[in-house]
Amino acid sequence: TPDGEVQAVRNVDLTVKKGEILCIVGESGCGKTVMCRSVMKLLPPNAHVKSGEISLCGENITAYKRKKMEKLCGSKVSMVFQDPMLTLNPTIPVGKQITEAIIKNQKVSRDEAKKRAVEMLKLVGIPDAEQRYGLQPHFFSGGMRQRCVLAIALACDPEILFADEATTALDATVEAKILDLLLELREKTGISIVFISHDLGAVARIADRVAVMYAGKIVEVGTAEEIFYSPAHPYTWALLSSMPDLETKERLFSIPGTPPNMIFPPKGDAFAERNQYAMAVDYEEQPPFFKLSDTHYAATWLLHPNAPKVEMPETLKNRIARMKQKREEV
Repeated sequence: TPDGEVQAVRNVDLTVKKGEILCIVGESGCGKTVMCRSVMKLLPPNAHVKSGEISLCGENITAYKRKKMEKLCGSKVSMVFQDPMLTLNPTIPVGKQITEAIIKNQKVSRDEAKKRAVEMLKLVGIPDAEQRYGLQPHFFSGGMRQRCVLAIALACDPEILFADEATTALDATVEAKILDLLLELREKTGISIVFISHDLGAVARIADRVAVMYAGKIVEVGTAEEIFYSPAHPYTWALLSSMPDLETKERLFSIPGTPPNMIFPPKGDAFAERNQYAMAVDYEEQPPFFKLSDTHYAATWLLHPNAPKVEMPETLKNRIARMKQKREEV
C-alpha cells in the first residue's frame, strides 16, 4: 500500500481433509478472506505471496498465474464470496449465470448445461426450478439468491468450497436453512468446506474443526468440541465471552482496544496489548503452538510449563456449562 507492506496473512499452516467442514473465525481484518483468496489466486495486483506453499488436492499451485488457475476453479475449488447477493448479475437470468459457469469449466453442450443448471437449482432447494431458471435475481428473496450463488459455486462439482460469510445479512430462519443445506451437500457430495464467519452460533452448528485467527495468524485450532468446551487461548476466551446468550444476565464482554496495524506487526504476541493475562514475554517473543491433544493446539505463553496458572473467566465457565447442558438435552 502507499503506507507500506501490510502483512495480512503470516505463517498460516492449515490442512483441510476430504469431506470436512473447517470453520475459520476471528474479528474483521484478521486475514480470513485474504487467506482464502490467496488459495484461489484472487488477490489484487498489489498483493503477493512472499513465501510458503499452497497445495491443492496434491498439486502445488503456489506459482500458478490467474490463467492456469482458471482451469482448477470450479472443478477443484470454488468460492462463495462475501455479500453473495451482490455476486449475481442483476440483468442476467439466474439459470443462465449457472449455465455459463458449467460451459466455462466443462465441455458440454448448452442444452446439457441447462439441464445441469436446473438440477443444481433443485439441489440447493429452489422450488419450481424449471420455471425460475429464466428469472432475474430481483425475482428471488435474499435466502433464495444465496442458494443460487451456492448453485453457481457447486455447478462443476468442486472438491473444496470456500464459503466467505455465506450467511451474512440473512435472518435467523434463512441462515439455519442455508447451514442445513451445506451439511446436506456435504453428505451428498463429500465436498470439503472452508466456512468463514463471525457468527460463532453458526460455526458451532456445522463445524468439524475450528481455526481461530488473529492478526494474520492462526492462534488456536481444534475440533469444534475442543474450541467451544475447552478453549485455551485468551483470544478464544474473549470471542466466546462476547457471544450473545439468552441466559446471560451480566453485561456482554467486549474485547478492549483494536487489532494491531499490520504494516507494523507487534514484536511479540499480537494479542498482548488487549490481553489482560499478558506476561512480559508476550511483548518480546511470539509464542509457538503448544499441543493440548492430537487435534488441539494453541499459540499462547500461558501454556508454557513455567507460566503461572491462569484459568478461563468464571462467567465463561458458566456459559460453557450451559452449552453442554443444552447439548445433552437436545
